[in-house]
Amino acid sequence: MLHGVSLDVAAGQVVHVAGSNGVGKTTLLRVLAGLLTAEQGSVSWQDRPITADFDSYASTLAYLGHNDGLKADFSARENLSHEVGLRRPVTSDEIDDTLTRVGLADCRDLPARVLSAGQHRRLAMARVMLTSAPLWILDEPFTNLDHVGVQLLSSVIAEHIDGDGAAVIAAHQPPAIPGHTVNCVNLA
Repeated sequence: MLHGVSLDVAAGQVVHVAGSNGVGKTTLLRVLAGLLTAEQGSVSWQDRPITADFDSYASTLAYLGHNDGLKADFSARENLSHEVGLRRPVTSDEIDDTLTRVGLADCRDLPARVLSAGQHRRLAMARVMLTSAPLWILDEPFTNLDHVGVQLLSSVIAEHIDGDGAAVIAAHQPPAIPGHTVNCVNLA
């Protein structure tokens, strides 16, 4: 159970939620995303409780949990078209450009079931990128990524922050986001 946790996240900021296994990092992110209700306290966005207009709040965030949320029989391209298309119109060019950006250009037509765990994570991150949401809530986003994938994702997060986005990242290792100071909230 989380007690006494307080954090503020503004445009252009990265917050790292740290702590050992089982301390509540994932729970905190789920509360921030509105997937769980806080037993005490509240979550506000732009000085309003997220419960006041949850649909509006939900449209401003992209959440990446432990599960990549991919449809195994859909291709990489179909996964992005379907998932992002539920939020906003998305073009084939946008999808292809983003797949290229995350290093999956050669996998665009392969079903997700044949992709490696690291490729799944890259595809899930491509979905986050395409949402155009200003707030990214990322739970262990570097899981299953090799060194190149970690660097790539770190630069993607940096670009998001440079564009006045914000990110809350739960991770065991402090993320190194190029050109940005990462604020840390340590759950004891």
